Amino acid sequence: MFKKILIANRGEIALRIIRVCREMGIKSVAVYSEADRLSLHVKFADEAVCIGPASSKESYLHIPRIIAAAEITNADAIHPGYGFLSERAQFAEICGSSGLKFIGPSPEAITAMGDKSLAKDTMRKAGVPVVPGSDGVVKDIKEGQEIAEGIGYPVMIKASAGGGGKGMRIVNEASDFEKAFQMASNEAGAAFGNPEVYIEKFVDQPRHIEIQVFGDRFGNVIHLNERDCTVQRRHQKLIEESPSPIVDDALREKMGAAAIKGATSVHYEGAGTIEFLVDKDKNFYFMEMNTRIQVEHPVTELVTGIDLIKLQLQMAAGERLRKKQYKPHGHAIECRINAEDPEHDFRPSPGLITSFHLPGGFGVRCDTQCYAGYAVPSHYDSLIAKLVVHGATRDEAIRKMSSALEEFTVEGIHTTIPFHRRVMKNDVFRDGKYDTGFIERHYHKS
Repeated sequence: MFKKILIANRGEIALRIIRVCREMGIKSVAVYSEADRLSLHVKFADEAVCIGPASSKESYLHIPRIIAAAEITNADAIHPGYGFLSERAQFAEICGSSGLKFIGPSPEAITAMGDKSLAKDTMRKAGVPVVPGSDGVVKDIKEGQEIAEGIGYPVMIKASAGGGGKGMRIVNEASDFEKAFQMASNEAGAAFGNPEVYIEKFVDQPRHIEIQVFGDRFGNVIHLNERDCTVQRRHQKLIEESPSPIVDDALREKMGAAAIKGATSVHYEGAGTIEFLVDKDKNFYFMEMNTRIQVEHPVTELVTGIDLIKLQLQMAAGERLRKKQYKPHGHAIECRINAEDPEHDFRPSPGLITSFHLPGGFGVRCDTQCYAGYAVPSHYDSLIAKLVVHGATRDEAIRKMSSALEEFTVEGIHTTIPFHRRVMKNDVFRDGKYDTGFIERHYHKS
């Protein structure tokens, strides 16, 4: 096992990793930007190194500074968390060449699954169902129009190198294709430095279901059931739960087997998530693979009883997976609490938190880096807390989440807590009969 791990991240995920390190007797090193000087991950790590100014490009995305921090503190491994450099194959390669264990999959696996069109082709060859669409990237508008006509409208134009809703456009009619193609390509180029896009059939009213997988260096791969991430706004997840209200044992077995097949095909090691779209007839299609730990990993932890961060470290250290089925026990729901104003189109709301009270009770968990007096910076993602509950049934979990949200107090900034309170009372959500258009159709400010 490692003696000292540098955490190349910030916020609640950095704290989460620090706590596991402490439990396992591993020293931790935090890195931080000047904007995060007073963050809790800096306080609770065994060591902390400032790696630059507030800008991500000059700090959390600056590979030489992170490697230098690992070298001067004598770390022997780097955990990338999620976001930032976590899915950058080049970073994993540099860690290896610098004598540092990258806690994640191989650079080859990251590359194979990081490019969305390449990942789709890889999954197709492995026998995993994929959404009908282009074979790889589309070279120009004319080719794109021909492909769209062939598979039929509506279609989705998606950034090959991207995610998070950037470089993505839905096209309902042929007359809209050229403009949408140009917009998606331009946005992809600006966001990811790669303007390439691919096309796939738009699945109407889908569910977004993902399968948590783990692999070891001996070729063993397991899945830890599904998470339902269907409640989204502009392709950004807001609420996650497990098990999914629409997934029965038969569908879980099929999706789990497909996820294992896909991960095995790229010799996957560590934590990963294979994401699927599921249509109203319960046909499922591969969408993408995230080659890292997910924001919503606590949902799986609560229904399986497995510490996924600890399992990451064990796999990276060369331990062997126990191959068994992990059936979900009870029901877990996570609400992402963001520093945003839901009454004004979820606009960012950074600033000083003047009062901060966390909910508690049996089956209530909150992962956060915040406290009263903490200033939420404007330079990074708006996530300030993950509120997660576990109940014996979905109804119990919803009631528990409603109670916890009422108790959760954050003053000084706007947050998405009022929005989540309304969703928990929404009959469509409570019935479990929602799709990815739920927010657009059912969320009202009044």
